[in-house]
Amino acid sequence: MKVPQLLPGKVVVVSGVGSGLGRTLAVRCAQAGADVVLAARTASYLDEVAELVEAESGSRALAVPTDITDPAAAEALSAAALDTFGRVDTLINNALVEPPHTELCDTSMDDIRLGMEVDVYAALRLSRLFTQALSDSRGSIVMVNSSVLRHSKRACGAYKIAKSALLALAQSLATELGPDGIRVNSVAPGPMWTDKVKSFVGGLAAARGMSLQEGYDEVAADMDLRRLQTPEETADAVVFLASDLARAVTGHCLDVNCGEYHH
Repeated sequence: MKVPQLLPGKVVVVSGVGSGLGRTLAVRCAQAGADVVLAARTASYLDEVAELVEAESGSRALAVPTDITDPAAAEALSAAALDTFGRVDTLINNALVEPPHTELCDTSMDDIRLGMEVDVYAALRLSRLFTQALSDSRGSIVMVNSSVLRHSKRACGAYKIAKSALLALAQSLATELGPDGIRVNSVAPGPMWTDKVKSFVGGLAAARGMSLQEGYDEVAADMDLRRLQTPEETADAVVFLASDLARAVTGHCLDVNCGEYHH
């Protein structure tokens, strides 16, 4: 589908530009008209995504290798974005470390702590660094959360702790930064049909003598739409929240899960 030009002339910073949703977020924002700043630790991968962005959209892309848990590196990211583009309109906090899927009593404190460091503290760090620029542009922050907020399944406790804290962070920032004209929202995607999920579902299906399609149908049976959303569909929700169409929306968490959970 042709992506509507919802972000013309905007500058969007995306953290956590990995092979999954981060890559899609960067491309989708660029297709919507924005120039993008790409942040992740692996320089070669960032360069690849930057080339893809420019080839598919015509927008400009700045790749900034960044360990967002490092305060100096995060400051360098902020400086590079403003030096290059002169403004920032949206910060998308997408970086995450997913803790081991073990029960809380069996999960190390170091693993729980790392999830908080990347998912929450680093998101706060970047949000603080970009606050003045976002105030100047009357811009927005979008936190990429997870449908883990909506359940308490066994072995998801450490992940839910981090993502629940990220939601609280977004809501608190919405209240604190609202007077400066900055909107802060979240998206909570359910499982997306990515290569990683295909591999996981395919492995479970094969172990039970099922085909990949049968495994998919079993997972999708829990969704009202009887399917899993794509990364592009999640990214479209982020683009909406970053756009002027959502200019009166702040402090909100938008579930994107094909109807797996209602909130």
